[in-house]
Amino acid sequence: MAELLQVYVCYASARDEFLRPMKVAPGTTIGAAIEMSGVLEAYPDINLSTQPVGIYAKKQTLDTVLRERDRIEIYRPLVADPKDSRRRRAAKKDAAAPASAQGAAP
Repeated sequence: MAELLQVYVCYASARDEFLRPMKVAPGTTIGAAIEMSGVLEAYPDINLSTQPVGIYAKKQTLDTVLRERDRIEIYRPLVADPKDSRRRRAAKKDAAAPASAQGAAP
């Protein structure tokens, strides 16, 4: 019999975190591991048809076959566009800078 693989399923909600170490058979897919982990019961708002998943911050499909020590991540939708957030922070920083420093050369 083939040795079981050690993998992890993780999900971070706005309130808390889910991290479950698991032993799975070789050939197990991301989708199967997520279903076996219990995360879908713990967080019924997860929708795998719309939410991306990945392994170590690299997006993957649900039918990706797992390898030893993979960390499966279920990603939440972004609340704000990161580019817009950076623009707002930069504008706020520029507005807060003293007038003499705004036109000064480095």
